Amino acid sequence: MIANKKVTVVLPAYNAAQTLEKTYKEIPMDIVDDVILVDDHSTDETSLVAERLGIKHTIIHGVNRGYGGNQKTCYDEALKTGADIIIMVHPDYQYTPQLIPSMAWLIANDVYQVVFGSRILGNGALKGGMPIYKYIANRFLTLTQNILAGQKLSEYHTGYRAYSRQVLESINYHNNSDDFIFDNETISQIFTAGYEIAEITCPTKYFEEASSINFKRSSIYGLGVLKVSFLHFFNRVGIYKAAIYK
Repeated sequence: MIANKKVTVVLPAYNAAQTLEKTYKEIPMDIVDDVILVDDHSTDETSLVAERLGIKHTIIHGVNRGYGGNQKTCYDEALKTGADIIIMVHPDYQYTPQLIPSMAWLIANDVYQVVFGSRILGNGALKGGMPIYKYIANRFLTLTQNILAGQKLSEYHTGYRAYSRQVLESINYHNNSDDFIFDNETISQIFTAGYEIAEITCPTKYFEEASSINFKRSSIYGLGVLKVSFLHFFNRVGIYKAAIYK
């Protein structure tokens, strides 16, 4: 706990058998009260590795529900079990769990209600081996999103996020996509609800075993991001209110 608030780490896992142990062993268990792993119907031994590591709070989807669908289960379970601070860490070891204390502290002490680990601050993305086409796409999409949302985030596409209970209870994340666009819809909901997002510099690692979407999926994701950005803008100026804001 930090400031008498329960800290829960959620691990949305899919085929993470090769990297789960490295990720789990870096979680600072001196402040983390619970770890929830949701195995999204992996085809490898993710759930067996979780069992061997002693991750007792493991949920296995009977069918693959997608990245967004996995997160919905993660957050539902965290809220149900009384978490005050929920931190999502990808179990593919691209992001180090060693930043959890800093992220949790900001929320526990009511400095911010949402904290992101940014790969762009400090050039962590390129240093960590992010493919150049993904870096350029990240920069273009983030610029567009900032303009349409009236915000100044360094990046919208990190998978390292911490939320207060209050934030997750005040947005309807169940209305969001079950695919990768879930993250951006959630950001849009957070800004719409009036919350600010803090960012801290986050090193990242790109390697063969780490999860990544291919160029085709990345292109589909990019188009989805632009759609969400325009929906956010239309909602912000009162032209149209999409389902995610209801």
